[in-house]
Amino acid sequence: MIVDQTEAGAEDFNCASCGKSEVDDIKLKKCDDCDLVRYCSDKCQHDHLPQHEAMCKERAAELRDEISFRQPESTHLGDCPICFLPHPIELDSETSVIMMTCCSKLICRGCDYANMLRERQARLQQTCPFCRRPSPETDEEINKNIMKRVEKNDPVAMRQLGKMHYQKGDYVGAFEYWRKAAELGDAVAHYDLSFLYEKGEGVEKDEKRELFHLVEAAIAGHPEARHNFACRDGMNDKIDRSVKHLIIAANLGCDDSIQALKECYKRGLVSKEDFAAALRAHQAAVDATKSPQREEAAEYFRRRQLE
Repeated sequence: MIVDQTEAGAEDFNCASCGKSEVDDIKLKKCDDCDLVRYCSDKCQHDHLPQHEAMCKERAAELRDEISFRQPESTHLGDCPICFLPHPIELDSETSVIMMTCCSKLICRGCDYANMLRERQARLQQTCPFCRRPSPETDEEINKNIMKRVEKNDPVAMRQLGKMHYQKGDYVGAFEYWRKAAELGDAVAHYDLSFLYEKGEGVEKDEKRELFHLVEAAIAGHPEARHNFACRDGMNDKIDRSVKHLIIAANLGCDDSIQALKECYKRGLVSKEDFAAALRAHQAAVDATKSPQREEAAEYFRRRQLE
């Protein structure tokens, strides 16, 4: 019989297979997937698998579901490494972050604009605002920079290279680079892979793998992935789950999710208190991404587009 050892004291832990107790010369290790049982050796874990497998899968699914509803501390974009303000998630041409191909850092428009002004005033060579390497002037130099970062297993560079392959119609190449970037924890790569599996581009259509990568992106703080996850649950009549995901995405500053919550509130699917809290959190997340420098940069790039 398997005993749930999670509530036992450390001194009472026994190997779920052979029954050995954890003493000074035996260190029991937990099952990585479910955290319910412990084993004294790999052999014991292997021998016990037939008895434990069903319970392990059930508990692992429960744990993953719990993790999927945790509120991330920030979006997958994180903060600008120069001004340390959160990156905006509504990425239009005036406020989008810029990936530096030399170091793969994501720089906000405000810091990029401030660096440009500094270099112009001092008549300096254009350089990366973060690492100060000379800015590439040709597509060939940009590609060389990206490949150097890829060779160093940089997930951001891998994701960018995958995007370049995708834009050329090379879906198999895009899949390979996005897969590698996802294995290194890149949220955007997970999100992109979910679309490949949904559309069957470069891979066979696979709903389970599509959902897996969508969830991974959502857990990593990708607001759009979270919003799509919410829509999926809504279409499957899992309203409570859908609302929870919308609140999480709205708290990260996702406009689509706060608009969806407004509709849910009108239909009585979310309480007044929860909707009001989501509104406040959404506004706070959006405000946190603003600064005078970013507003000045946005105005500058808007004027350039009109010229």
